[in-house]
Amino acid sequence: MVRILIADDHAVVRAGLKALLEQRPEFRVVAEASTGEEAVQRAQEYQPDVAVLDIRMPGLSGIEACRRIVESVKGCKVVMLTSYAEDELLLAAIDAGASGYVLKRIGSDELIKAVERVSQGDGTLDPAMTQAVFQRVREANKAEDASAFADLTQQELAVLALVAQGLTNRQIAVKLFLGEGTVRNYVSSVLSKINVSNRAEAAIYAVKHNINKIVPPMDDRPNS
Repeated sequence: MVRILIADDHAVVRAGLKALLEQRPEFRVVAEASTGEEAVQRAQEYQPDVAVLDIRMPGLSGIEACRRIVESVKGCKVVMLTSYAEDELLLAAIDAGASGYVLKRIGSDELIKAVERVSQGDGTLDPAMTQAVFQRVREANKAEDASAFADLTQQELAVLALVAQGLTNRQIAVKLFLGEGTVRNYVSSVLSKINVSNRAEAAIYAVKHNINKIVPPMDDRPNS
């Protein structure tokens, strides 16, 4: 038996959701709530397996209710319901610990499947939101990579990019029209700023943080 809490500020919506979900013999709606505060209280009282929360409710938001339920009710999974595909709300819901995020306009079968999946420990995301999530993840990863080199000057970045290609100080000096001693100083500064001990570690660091996406690759044929 999957024990379910439904929270929505509209009684008609709650009634519809209850009737829909209880078509499945293994689903039982054990509690209802009309506000975020009430949802948290009911969840703590009834210990449901799944909480289906409207993302916009008066008072405490569905997102904050989700956060408190996940933190205080062991094993309870949360499915967020929303009328609109909003990137910021989606990411906030994920951050709050939601296991599912579905649009109210989805068909009844899809909602039942969403509750079923999260009750089994899987996540679910409305297809309309999938691309938005991937885009935000890509942006976050790009920002994280950029921050890894935040302390380096443009010249130090160029030197590190060539170190990552396996070039010697002499080869880097020729590429960048610098003196070999100047390159040596740049390399020393780079090692200190990114907190690594040697050129090999610096190269690994650079590749790990996708320096090729930060610094456009130069001709990779080393000059002698």
